[in-house]
Amino acid sequence: MMQNTELHHEVQSSVSKVECYICGKGLADGYSITAKTLSSTIVLFCDVHYSMQ
Repeated sequence: MMQNTELHHEVQSSVSKVECYICGKGLADGYSITAKTLSSTIVLFCDVHYSMQ
C-alpha cells in the first residue's frame, strides 16, 4: 500500500532591534544585552543597566 502524505507547516516570526530599553545601546555598540521579564513583558537591558534593575 502506497500513501502520499504531505505536511504543511506555517512559521510566523518577527524581528526587533536588540537594544537596551533605557539607553538604546546594543550589540553593534559593544554591549551585551540581557532579556528580563517585567510585568509579563520582556524588556532588554545592556550590561550597564541590567545591574540597576
